[in-house]
Amino acid sequence: MTIPGCTLRPARTALINYIPPIGKRQNTRNTPMRYASPESNPSESVTRPRNRSVVQFASIMTTTKPTSLYALGSTDAEHGRLIRQAALLAPFTERFFRGAGIGTGQRVLDIGSGVGDVAMLAAKLVGPSGEVVGIERDARSIVRAQARVAEAGLQNVSFTQSDVSQIPANRPFDAVVGRFILMFLPDPLAVLRSLSQLVRSGGVVAFHELSWAPFLLLATRLPLWSAGASLIHETFRRSGANTEMGFALYQIFQQAGLPAPTMSLEMPLGNDPEFTRWVPDVLGSLLPQVRQFNLPLEPLGDLNTLPERLQAEVAASNSVVTWMALVGAWSRKRRLPLESV
Repeated sequence: MTIPGCTLRPARTALINYIPPIGKRQNTRNTPMRYASPESNPSESVTRPRNRSVVQFASIMTTTKPTSLYALGSTDAEHGRLIRQAALLAPFTERFFRGAGIGTGQRVLDIGSGVGDVAMLAAKLVGPSGEVVGIERDARSIVRAQARVAEAGLQNVSFTQSDVSQIPANRPFDAVVGRFILMFLPDPLAVLRSLSQLVRSGGVVAFHELSWAPFLLLATRLPLWSAGASLIHETFRRSGANTEMGFALYQIFQQAGLPAPTMSLEMPLGNDPEFTRWVPDVLGSLLPQVRQFNLPLEPLGDLNTLPERLQAEVAASNSVVTWMALVGAWSRKRRLPLESV
């Protein structure tokens, strides 16, 4: 399976991987299309009960009113969805962070920590001699993140409740990172410019964001999968999120005073129930917003049977489906004149 500008290669999780035109090309091989979550903790496998419908799952989400541009809420149900999603994304983000130079002994700032997955991943990379400070504005998410960090036995991770534009810092960080956060901010340029001031000269700024365009294009061959993906995309768009923040990073980094970033693009692939449940999972979190925007649900049919029908459609195609494109951008802050390397 080949897409122009992309190669399919074996990995711990199936993916489509964009190879920048630098250095040697990687070989194209057949990829086992099996969902893998090598970084996940079995004890944290929070799942939507099989006997609970998307509608019932969504009813839990109405207890938290969405704020700012983030439409997914912060209830226990959404926390569980984030943990499941992070299990699949972990290999991609780890590979991206390693390529950006995140490593042993560094002090890392994680923006929009949520329930702590990116912070814990960064803690693994910096090791006991390093430190990770997570910033999250939602108190409930911080409580969940702290509990998970304690359960994992990590001593080098802490969380601070703060807005991203008002981060306290008593000394510079070696790196600032984030995943799926800038897309939800009203002024990502101002935030990135502010964050870069917290990084030492020569330090790293690295963000993983999304591009929906290739996902929506590749989804069109499966009507039900495409309808679900399109509804999610339109809901995010109407909530104010930038669904093409990934490619916007190239200009935003430079406008923030950083060097042009190194860019990469990867797309997870899969066809098993744990992979295809992403659409009904996200719809469960977004359903209050879908109804608020008066978006049509009829193309999806009975929401109670949506997960099973999506899986049946993918299975009948004898192929795989994708998630959104994960676009990574990282850059090193310029050193001051006469500053030693």
